[in-house]
Amino acid sequence: MTFVLTSLGYAAAYALLGVVLLIIGFVALDVLTPGHLAKHIWVERSVNAGIVLSAGFLAQGVIVFSAIWFYGESGFGLAFLYTAVFGLLGVLMQALAFLLIELATPHRMGEVVTTVEFHPASLVIAAAQIAVSLAVVASIA
Repeated sequence: MTFVLTSLGYAAAYALLGVVLLIIGFVALDVLTPGHLAKHIWVERSVNAGIVLSAGFLAQGVIVFSAIWFYGESGFGLAFLYTAVFGLLGVLMQALAFLLIELATPHRMGEVVTTVEFHPASLVIAAAQIAVSLAVVASIA
């Protein structure tokens, strides 16, 4: 029974860390886009913002999963630390990819992401977020 309770505690701590990393990722994307990201998604119903945020969330989840999976046997404290560090690295790399795409294209990506009607560039940004996150995942192992 003690093992089950301990495992539940670890799961809750990792889940909370995952939520914190998602919030940090949300704030990072909010900073990179004009206006308030939540308003663009839930009030104005911007498909582009929803696509990019969803891709970032899924990619962040893959990083968190991989860090827990790879470092889990190292002990909870070390595994938790690695998960936090790699998760933060993922957020930073996603933001950097966003900015680099913006430099390489003729439009401001923040404006593209927040437009209401679909823009194919949102798929490019989403794919870049997933790709850089997979690079982070590869570095974990």
